[in-house]
Amino acid sequence: MGLMIAGLGTAVPGEPVAQTRAAEVATRLFETTPERERMLSTLYRWTRVTSRHSVLHDRGSDAAEEPGSHQDFFASWAGDGDRGPTTRERMERYEELAPPLALAASRLALEDARVEPGSLTHLVTISCSGFSAPGVDVVLLKQLGLAPGIARSHVGFMGCHGALNGLRIARSFVEADPAARVLLCAVELCTLHAYYGWDPEQIVANAIFSDGAAALVAVGSAASAPEAWQVTANGSRILPDSENAMTWRVRDHGFEMTLSARVPDLIREHARPWLEEWLAEHGLSIPEVGSWAIHPGGPRILDAVASAADLDKETLACSYEVLERYGNMSSPTILFLLQRLREEGARRPVVALGFGPGLAIEAALIR
Repeated sequence: MGLMIAGLGTAVPGEPVAQTRAAEVATRLFETTPERERMLSTLYRWTRVTSRHSVLHDRGSDAAEEPGSHQDFFASWAGDGDRGPTTRERMERYEELAPPLALAASRLALEDARVEPGSLTHLVTISCSGFSAPGVDVVLLKQLGLAPGIARSHVGFMGCHGALNGLRIARSFVEADPAARVLLCAVELCTLHAYYGWDPEQIVANAIFSDGAAALVAVGSAASAPEAWQVTANGSRILPDSENAMTWRVRDHGFEMTLSARVPDLIREHARPWLEEWLAEHGLSIPEVGSWAIHPGGPRILDAVASAADLDKETLACSYEVLERYGNMSSPTILFLLQRLREEGARRPVVALGFGPGLAIEAALIR
């Protein structure tokens, strides 16, 4: 028995901001020199992102002329000591702007599943880019018309693989109670955490992260149709000697991410042995996997997974496409991938993989 995916919905804010435009805006956040501008342009091209979305793109008096300017919130760098808006200011924007995005994705998932909101028994929310209490879960409860007694759970600060952690929780609920109906919603406003100053590692994060939300409706798979997508297993592994390879920490001026150049090498070294072991537990080998949903944490991460598992670029076409169109939305991104693969009728079994602070791998097997 597993979890049946009954519905999926995704949402992004506003119109897409071209990556070339985002690079121009980014020069306002540090002291510029010709060398730094050239490096910035190179870094933004290296991401393979062509457009991204931000909740801030249509705010401010000059929004109509310059979509993506962020001028009302991310003012131009004012000199040494300027680190941009405080964490309090960023969290106030999160509290205002995250719920509408989460609502939009959740409504689409419920519509896709043809499930009445009042019949849901569990709500799982996921986010690592902001917090408030009462939070997004309470807004969803009230605005969607969920039962006041619905069981709520929150997955916080798990990073890009957070939705896979949420899927594990949802699967536990439906396996424990075949009548359970779960709404899972991941929402991230990563662009609220733009870093001020010149630090190439932080600038890579500025260049690749974006905003989005995705939701999934899950029910027990005991009576599901043969064509239904079912999550039948989850896996998790902390890679050795990797605690500082990827971090995500709260600071006075937003959340700061570190992404070591070691990450791709760690994936190349450790991902395949663990994948082979985990898949074997479920009667599979890597060549028997029909489709892959690899979280596009960046082009080097996708390339590392392809190298480790001996996958060609066509096999990871969906991951590269989502990276190109949306950037890295953190936790919702894996659900964007699953939605596209499901709509395309992708070959199963599907393996979904995400990477997060730790350095951790999270996985889901979908049959």
